[in-house]
Amino acid sequence: MQLPERQTVELASLAARTGRPAEALVVEAVDRLLAGERWFDEQVQTGIDQIARGEFLEEDAMDLRFAKILRA
Repeated sequence: MQLPERQTVELASLAARTGRPAEALVVEAVDRLLAGERWFDEQVQTGIDQIARGEFLEEDAMDLRFAKILRA
């Protein structure tokens, strides 16, 4: 895969400033992206599971909770 010119220039600059190889920075960035995607997927599944178990607030109860938070 080839990065766009702008990203290549910025990556080279970051590598020079940090003294780290550009390849290591790319691997770290991809690791962070994938970890974030896994976390998001897990959170969505947790919500789906909670709903399936009936563990959720009705809309009126949620509205009251948000109103209380906004007043605080």
